[in-house]
Amino acid sequence: MSNFASLVRQSNLINGQWVGADNGQTIDVTDPATGETIATVPNSGQAETQRAIDAAHDAFPAYAGLTLGERVALMRKLHDAIQDNLEDMAQMLTAEQGKPLAESRAEVGSSAAYVLWFAEEARRTNGAIIPSPIAGRKLMTTRHPVGVVAAITPWNFPSSMLARKLGPALAAGCTVVVKPASATPLSGLVWGHLAEQVGFPKGVVNVLTGSARAIGGEITSNPKVRKITFTGSTEIGKQLLAEASSTVKRMSMELGGNAPFIVFDDADLDKAVDGAIIAKFRNAGQTCICTNRLFVQAGIYDRFVRAFAERVSAMKVAPGAEDGSEQGPLVDDAALSKIEELVEDALSKGGDLVTGGGRHDRGGLFYQPTVIGNATSAMRVTTEEIFGPVAPVYRFESEEDAIKAANDTDYGLASYAYTQDLARAFRLQDKLEYGLIGINEVLIVAPEIPFGGLKESGLGKEGSWQGIDDYLETKYTCIGGL
Repeated sequence: MSNFASLVRQSNLINGQWVGADNGQTIDVTDPATGETIATVPNSGQAETQRAIDAAHDAFPAYAGLTLGERVALMRKLHDAIQDNLEDMAQMLTAEQGKPLAESRAEVGSSAAYVLWFAEEARRTNGAIIPSPIAGRKLMTTRHPVGVVAAITPWNFPSSMLARKLGPALAAGCTVVVKPASATPLSGLVWGHLAEQVGFPKGVVNVLTGSARAIGGEITSNPKVRKITFTGSTEIGKQLLAEASSTVKRMSMELGGNAPFIVFDDADLDKAVDGAIIAKFRNAGQTCICTNRLFVQAGIYDRFVRAFAERVSAMKVAPGAEDGSEQGPLVDDAALSKIEELVEDALSKGGDLVTGGGRHDRGGLFYQPTVIGNATSAMRVTTEEIFGPVAPVYRFESEEDAIKAANDTDYGLASYAYTQDLARAFRLQDKLEYGLIGINEVLIVAPEIPFGGLKESGLGKEGSWQGIDDYLETKYTCIGGL
């Protein structure tokens, strides 16, 4: 912990004060690669959450009243602070989450990029003058921050997912209460530290850790919270939507996925294999936009599986901080057990184990990168989000079959396809029921694009010019007697 120790915060940030839980209880933060406890954080509940919401509510009028230039200056300072601490933040992220250090560096870098994007986008939150149908009137719209925002973030991308929420909220003039995941709270608490360091007024950014049920219950029921932004499972997203309905809050939901990866006979085989490795095994497969199902056309199927499996079997599985690590550990025992169940189910239903298929020799939470051939729709991996390093490969005959199979899911977040047929690429763009579509590309996310899913994969967009909209209210004013 030596490199990032100065950034570690083991307390809640509420109204500018670093405090523990009222009951004194704590939660251990462990390194999934070693099982070592690297920090403890407060196990907070309803009372602490209420105080954080009150602090954000009290701070809102003054913060919303800052000039645009003052807010933009603060956000630029936050961006610079993240850049200045990028290496230490990346090491912290790897220590608590497990992903390879190269991936952590990229995540923290993208976090800074989101903050800068929204600092710039704040200048374009324009209202409008509307031509009046009646003489003597002026009609106009103006845009205003929604108020207190509650942000609930996941353990798999604990820095960048928070950047997508804090960035637009702060740019719009909102104040924020953040609840990071208990498995990876340090990457959330450090944002509170940096925000404080660069001069955000007390109460503008509040961060607290603890019971998801108690904290979430207060967030959804408290009328002072005017918007909730959540990244996590569809199951929890539905629960939050139901609970928040009584106070009619704005909701942004970035939920689960079941991403198809379609390889057509005319695809560039080498590029398709390269893309599949990244799309499936990034963060050990623990990504909402990770490939869940690989559909390969019959004419190229055998060659693809051989080339893909060869690359997969050569991947370096190691602690994320180790040089050359390509896949780190899974996040916890429950994740490991689920992967074992899914693989056992697939093999019992006729799948071929091409490579991998068990716990890694390193022990602990490490699992072998796995490829299962001849996958079928009867297997649980077809409908359940795998969230691990297991790649089921399905054979298909026609383009129509591939599109039908790809869309046969309740989810609609990300999808990928490899083809050299331009007309087919546009047909896929029209027919795939997904919010994100990559054709011959898998690294498709950037601050400039609207990130979000269709169907049960969520509501709203993060990033792009659309990303700030959900943090702003539109007021219409009619001035008569002119």
